[in-house]
Amino acid sequence: MKELNLTLNQAKRFILYKQGLLGDHRFSGKKGILDFVRQAGCIQFDPIDVCRRNAELVLQSRVAGFTKQMLYELLYEDRKLLDNFDKNLAIIPVENWPNFKRDRDWHLEHERSFDEIQQACDKIKAIIKERGPVCSADLEMSEKVDWYWTTTKLSRAALEHMYFRGELAIHHKNKGIKYYDLIERCVPEKILKAADPYPDDFDHKKWRVLERIGSLGLLWNRPSDAWLGIGDLKADTRNKIFDSLLQEGRIIPVHVEGLKHILYCLSKDAKIAATSSNSATCSNSTASSNSATCSSPTRCEFIAALDNMMWDRNLIKAIWNFDYKWEIYTPAAQRKYGYYVLPILYGENLIGRIEPVYDKKSKQLQVKNIWYEPEIKITKKIEAAVAATTKRFEKFCRS
Repeated sequence: MKELNLTLNQAKRFILYKQGLLGDHRFSGKKGILDFVRQAGCIQFDPIDVCRRNAELVLQSRVAGFTKQMLYELLYEDRKLLDNFDKNLAIIPVENWPNFKRDRDWHLEHERSFDEIQQACDKIKAIIKERGPVCSADLEMSEKVDWYWTTTKLSRAALEHMYFRGELAIHHKNKGIKYYDLIERCVPEKILKAADPYPDDFDHKKWRVLERIGSLGLLWNRPSDAWLGIGDLKADTRNKIFDSLLQEGRIIPVHVEGLKHILYCLSKDAKIAATSSNSATCSNSTASSNSATCSSPTRCEFIAALDNMMWDRNLIKAIWNFDYKWEIYTPAAQRKYGYYVLPILYGENLIGRIEPVYDKKSKQLQVKNIWYEPEIKITKKIEAAVAATTKRFEKFCRS
């Protein structure tokens, strides 16, 4: 298959299917979490907790029966997932550890206060070997050193240095505090000893571009927040990567009705994308492993601000005509909506946005506001679906 032609509705269905947001849940429980993260490559981590953290919000909208404990176990007990940098701070499948060797090497050449930090590392590793996982507060190294964005305690800088270098891993977190352990205690030896599969910089970037296309489903060769974390990905390099992936047959062009720019999908997803044209309407949808056709109740979900689907907001605007901005860093007086606002997905459409705030003391969810898109006719069915999703969302927040 050399290329695809899709209508806007077909493009929506394909993206939603890839995201696990179309019709009945096809991801469920801990296995579903692992399956989705492996398909997506990574999910973005953000520490802000207004109504749970971003990675948890991503998974609650896709994985039937999801709880925070499931993610915690996969990260810090089962060790199937790993805290790592990918698209900024992220959660990755542990088997992807070897792919980021060049990023770990980069830190060795670009860190500040290297001599002071290096002198502390052997001492800290000896403490960890004897006592087990530690956090910065456990170490008596309060002197200040220059670090990436500010001055910080030597203990924190040294722990982060060894983490960035791949000598330590995050063993667990307690109320947001990171506890570090020796990497060999957290990652299987076979993975640690695996060779870098992409020692060439171009090949490494090509793998990461391919990963991002697969994570979103459809993506274009344009400047995009979807490329964040892929160091120094300039337009010329990106163009060469797309040319190479096309020549190798690993991606195919997708022409979407009404869009000026060509999109691309993974070649292995072409059959799934093509089946999205089998149904003229798919707002009530169930997708099998090789089809995006449908026949189940309309689904309603609240989508995370840094959700994989939302990584390229210009693309979301082009396909859904939904203009979304995460206003958390916008001064309050200049916000159009609110501090932490989530898009509302109903069927195939982004119909509005909601501002939920979870009070941990009272264990109550407050909905500060709901804004529907101007063209949306608010029916009793929509109101009931949003109310049911809010109730389910509150249960998730309590878990």
